[in-house]
Formats: sequence, structure tokens, C-alpha cells
Amino acid sequence: MVPEKIKFLKNFEQMSIGLRWRSKSLKMAEEIRASVAANSATNTKKQSLWPTVLRWIPTSTDHIIAAEKRLLSLVKTPYETEQVNIGSGPPGSKIRWFRSASNEPRFINTVNFNSKEGSPTLVMVHGYGASQGFFFRNFDALAQHFKVIAIDQIGWGGSSRPDFTCRSTEETEAWFIDSFEEWRKAKNLSNFILLGHSFGGYVAAKYALKYPEHIQQLILVGSAGLSSETEDMSERLTRFRATWKGAIANHLWESNFTPQKIIRGLGPFGPDLVRRYTSARFGAYSEGDILTEEESRLLTGTILTCLVSNTLISSLIHFIHNGRLRVSYSGG
Repeated sequence: MVPEKIKFLKNFEQMSIGLRWRSKSLKMAEEIRASVAANSATNTKKQSLWPTVLRWIPTSTDHIIAAEKRLLSLVKTPYETEQVNIGSGPPGSKIRWFRSASNEPRFINTVNFNSKEGSPTLVMVHGYGASQGFFFRNFDALAQHFKVIAIDQIGWGGSSRPDFTCRSTEETEAWFIDSFEEWRKAKNLSNFILLGHSFGGYVAAKYALKYPEHIQQLILVGSAGLSSETEDMSERLTRFRATWKGAIANHLWESNFTPQKIIRGLGPFGPDLVRRYTSARFGAYSEGDILTEEESRLLTGTILTCLVSNTLISSLIHFIHNGRLRVSYSGG
């Protein structure tokens, strides 16, 4: 069983504990609507039979970027954001990672932090369904020693969302690796340190295997594709799957029913579930300093906008699972 499935089952169990529909969920939904009212004006022109309170929480790439900006307001190190143009596809590539009917250029949302002159470059790649804002607690400390650059992977966060029509493990890998290579060339980077977390670690490792000449060092943080299922974990998952919650979670996973679909389907009740998830994962179940109330609120907003956005690649994990991918390497 791959780590992503283990995380999915564990997160589903955590999110299902004590789930209650409170008035706070409606209040949070209304606050999000108010903050993006200007951008969602065109959506209000469409007629709907559903009451206003039950409509989808509005979101878009602009909403995600705005949520990330609010989260990064907690970071003290000055930074600049840019939309790096990576073109409409890798020149000469037989596998077109964007798979779109249009030839419009694609962009990678990028955050560049100020650093001391001569500092080594550190590029940070987030995990599945996340964005660069998830590293917000790490930026200040790392920027003291590195020239930190964090990105939103193609299809997530504030980056472009091309059509995702990959139908194999190889195409899915190329989709991420090729787009990252185009970003590297646009930024004119070489000999940099590459850090990847979770699925971002998988992409980083695969990229390093294909383009080792550009990588000075590779840092994998809780990387997907490297860890193996322990006997204790296997027993716990077996017991969990025997419960009604586990049976439902396993069925949803096998049916490609992702966390994004769950949150989108809950509409105005989604914020309360995301808030509970954030409090559990980064609070009660975390180690070290827990999130402050403001950190939790801003991170919840970022997670929510990422989850309810129209993520076109939410099924990619199943290609990895079905293809039984593992990062392989050789050498000393």
C-alpha cells in the first residue's frame, strides 16, 4: 500500500471524528464569499435553484493566490511573487504535459525570498493537493542560509491548471517533470538544492534522476515512493478497514473519490471539516509548537481554497498506486 493511501485512510478517520455541522461552518463560508465577492461577480449572474447558503464556495487561481498571500503575511522575510511563463509545452516532446486544446502559455506560481548575496539556491516543492504556502513556518529560518524559491506545482495552488488527460504512469511523471524543467530553464537555474515534501519529494527524486546535472543536493522530506508499510501499520490499517469508517474510506479511495471531491461536495459545510482537519493534523496530532489561532485560521483558508478548486489532476495518485511506482536509484 502506497503512503498516499495510508494518509488518505488516516486523514479520513481523523476528519470523521466528532463531525458536527455548526453555525461556524456557515459563518466561515460567508466570510470567504465576502473576501472574493469582486472576483465571483460573474458567477452570481447564473441562476441557481439552490439557496444562496448551499451554493459552492467560490474559488479560482486568484482566490488561492490571495489566500497564500494572507498566509505569507506571517513570514517576516521580504519576498516577491511571480508567474513564471513555461510556454505551452516542452519543445520536441512526444508527451505533451499540458494536453490542452489551446496553445496559451502556462505559468508556475513562484515565491522568491530575499537572501544574502552568494547564498546557495534552495527550491522547495510541495506535496499532493497543497501549495507553497504550506512551508510558511520554514521560510524565515531557511532564508537566513539559502536563497529560497518555492513553487506551486503545475495544476495546483496558484499555477495554471491545464487539462490532465494522462493515462499512464510514464505520462503522469512526464507531466510534472517536464513542466518543472521548463520552469527551471525560464528561471535560468542550475546547481541548486532541490527539496520535495511528500508527493513533491517523489517528483523531486524523479527529476533528479532525469536531470542530475542541475542538482547540487536532493532533500526528501516524508517523500512518497520511498517508505514501506510496516507490520504495525499494516495491522492498524487492517483493523481500521474492518470498521464501517474504514470500509467507507477504502471504497471511496478505490472509486477515485478524492478529499477534494468530498470538500467540494459538502459546499458551505466544508470549511468546518477543513478547520477540524487542520486542528487535528497540525495541532493535536503534531509534534513541537502547535499552530497559533491566527496561523490555524490562515492555513485553513489556504487548504480550503486548494481543496475546493477545480483540481484537474486529483486522480494522479491512482496512476502511481496502480503503476506501483517506486523511486529507484543506483550508485554509492
